[in-house]
Amino acid sequence: MERKIKHKFLKNNPDVVYGIRAVEEALKSGRGINKVLVQKGLKGELFKDFWSLMKNHNIVYHGVPVQKLNSITTKNHQGVIAFTSPIEYTSLELLLPSIYEKGEQPFLLILDRITDVRNLGAIARSAECHGVHGIVLPSKGSALVGSDAIKTSAGALNKLPVCKENNLKQVIQFLKDSGLSIIGCSEKGSSNVYDVDLTGPTAILMGSEEDGISPAYLKLCDQLVKIPMYGTIPSLNVSVSASILMYEYKRQLNV
Repeated sequence: MERKIKHKFLKNNPDVVYGIRAVEEALKSGRGINKVLVQKGLKGELFKDFWSLMKNHNIVYHGVPVQKLNSITTKNHQGVIAFTSPIEYTSLELLLPSIYEKGEQPFLLILDRITDVRNLGAIARSAECHGVHGIVLPSKGSALVGSDAIKTSAGALNKLPVCKENNLKQVIQFLKDSGLSIIGCSEKGSSNVYDVDLTGPTAILMGSEEDGISPAYLKLCDQLVKIPMYGTIPSLNVSVSASILMYEYKRQLNV
């Protein structure tokens, strides 16, 4: 019974690709890659081209024991399983200049370790509704942009540029150097979001559901803002908080 369940999962899940050649073809086709699991200790001639291709495409992989791979499929995975994305990721270094070239003011969203796929989808839906130019996600520690996220976003993830980056610290510094203000939303914020000027080029930084924005990124923020609370629960769901900040940004621009 267990074998049938696993095979059914793969048959009905186009987001999963297994086997060295199959994963290589997915990479060569330009298909978006969410995550690659590689069996620990893989070596030999067969893997040379695979490792080279992974490096050329700047793909971050996770080394895992073979038992982990076997729990996903009982078929011949050859030590490699990839979770592909139904969307094609965008390069932030290409996206940002294109926004300026159109004469528009950049408005981006950076999501630090948002792990709940429903939150990711809800944030993307609000982002598309508020005219956000793109969402930046980390390569590790983020919810996968799969079919569930697409559905939760009401299709917004098919319309909105999504950038997947290996180093958010470098991304934040790049955006600062490019003229954007980094606005972090945190309970540690000293300013009320409604009292902060959001009318310039802006990237809103939202932290994880568990512990908020990473300390290293907090230090890079130009402003740390908080949303005033009037009840007994100290914080809002991250997707709701993100929507409030996006709305306030647009309200201040009178759009």
